[in-house]
Amino acid sequence: MKFIIKLITGFTLLSGLAVAQNEGNLFFTEGIVHEIHFNFSQANYWDSLVANEPSETYMTCNVTIDGINYTNSGVRFKGNSSYNNPSQKKPFKIDLEEYVDGQTHDGLKQLSLNNAFKDPSFLREKLALDFMRKHQIHAPRATFARLYLNGTYWGLYSVIEDVGKTFLSQHYGNNDGNLFKGDPQGRLTWMGSDPASYYNSYELKTNEDLNDWSDLIALIDALNNSSDLDLIDALGSRLNFDAWYDYWVVHHLFVNLDSYIGSAHNYYIYHNEFSDKFEFIAWDENESFGNFTMGLTTTQLLNLSHTYIPQPANQRPLMKRILENETLKQAYINRYCELLAHFTPEAFESRIDSLANLIRPYVYEDNLKTYSNNQFEQNLTQDINVQGPQGGTTIMGLTSFIASRRSFLVQELSNAGCTSSISNEQLYSGRLFPNPASDYFFIDQLNRSVQTIEIVGVDGRIYQQHQTTDVNPVQKIDINLPSGVYLVKLISNDGQMNHLKLMVTP
Repeated sequence: MKFIIKLITGFTLLSGLAVAQNEGNLFFTEGIVHEIHFNFSQANYWDSLVANEPSETYMTCNVTIDGINYTNSGVRFKGNSSYNNPSQKKPFKIDLEEYVDGQTHDGLKQLSLNNAFKDPSFLREKLALDFMRKHQIHAPRATFARLYLNGTYWGLYSVIEDVGKTFLSQHYGNNDGNLFKGDPQGRLTWMGSDPASYYNSYELKTNEDLNDWSDLIALIDALNNSSDLDLIDALGSRLNFDAWYDYWVVHHLFVNLDSYIGSAHNYYIYHNEFSDKFEFIAWDENESFGNFTMGLTTTQLLNLSHTYIPQPANQRPLMKRILENETLKQAYINRYCELLAHFTPEAFESRIDSLANLIRPYVYEDNLKTYSNNQFEQNLTQDINVQGPQGGTTIMGLTSFIASRRSFLVQELSNAGCTSSISNEQLYSGRLFPNPASDYFFIDQLNRSVQTIEIVGVDGRIYQQHQTTDVNPVQKIDINLPSGVYLVKLISNDGQMNHLKLMVTP
């Protein structure tokens, strides 16, 4: 089987990116703060937005994004706690196609505008989502925008990619499977075989007319009702364990308990047509860095054990059953150790500085934000104490959180039999693209210590292998592979290994 690996110049890389252009690539380009205008013609538009909030009904609105006007778009409020805060700076959702078929911006139909609720730094969600995507974890993209309502500056918002059919096609190469959202509380507990029993706990986001919940019920059945002996095969035939470990680990690393591992919501699961397994997808990361406490103290959050399950434990069966199975538990620990190697102050400090410099002027101009300019600056590096209706609250600093959290986890995971490096220089700090791929893909920011690159199938077979000698940070790899899911293994000269997921499509 032919295998070619080429060094490429910056010009060739740009050409490759143009070929591999996906919806949203331009909009989510790094280093940009966008400008979005909502122009409502209704005299009492704010009252109408409030009245429409419970039913999630979109109001017609002319939306302008970076100077491009989209008439008769849909705009509504969104969110739970972030909406119910007393400030007028509410979160919004845009649907450009709600009233005009085919209307998109850079191929994007919907966008969520989040209001930095409980986040003086404005960076929590962006940092968490970028970390996930950098390490091949399925998550939406994030950027920033200045929002204007009928000409009045309403503040700086984070703008989040929608998890819909466009997202599914880009991540999995298909989009016709069932997409469920775990809201308001998708605990994945067994409630019987009647689909109606699950309607109040989950939302079906695709194929609503068919309304077929049998695949979700089969997943929950396998999780809850399989014997200990059969669990790996029964659950593994319906769930992508790796995608679940990714979701679990990253939310635990960032102590985002407003997720399945805490409040049991804010996630999507997609029935991937190619693998016939469910994939976990992250959503709503504004409570990262320990902002959703579930009654725990700051010290308890920083020292949250990798075996943490909210009580009663049987209400989080996907955590409980894996921790009770030594094989699955060790796989979870191994993945935790791999990601912990990249969760370092050094990996985040320059990134935080860069993003803070980018948004600082617009944060300072934001007169509707919850926190002061001084609190914005302080919270980048240190804890701040704020007063609220329930008394004082500590909001942990970004870099101080990372340092303290990592220090605890390095010790705990070493004692737990971690089999992956948690201290050495990372082998990989970039991404594979395009992904899914068909004839070729690029590896971006490859570390020079990488000596061997292997492409391995789910059957464990090595389909392609190459020994590197002079590693360029960006390389193109031509492939000739059957459709499916593969691991691209990066093996260093001292035997360390990292792997990246690759989806190959026809």
